[in-house]
Amino acid sequence: MNWENKKTDQLVTAILALKNSKEAKQFLRDLLTEDELMEFGNRWQAAQMLSQNISYTAIRGKTGLSPRTIARISRWLNKGKGGYRLIINRLHHRNFFPVGKGLR
Repeated sequence: MNWENKKTDQLVTAILALKNSKEAKQFLRDLLTEDELMEFGNRWQAAQMLSQNISYTAIRGKTGLSPRTIARISRWLNKGKGGYRLIINRLHHRNFFPVGKGLR
């Protein structure tokens, strides 16, 4: 299945139209279930922790993610399309938030 298609292009366009964190929270909450939001938040936290060489055990304890999911995030972080690294570096460079914290 090709995830890059007209539907996902439209979703990306919608995300790029968001102007601030309030709008992002509103859109994401309407788009996703609370469980999906929590899962994505945990994955994002895991990516940040992996970028700091924090152990799988500590990540699992903090996020509740399975070792398999953490391994998948690690693979994407290190050999994926570069999205995790791009945002981690951008936010770290701008001191946007301390690693491990995101939208509240």
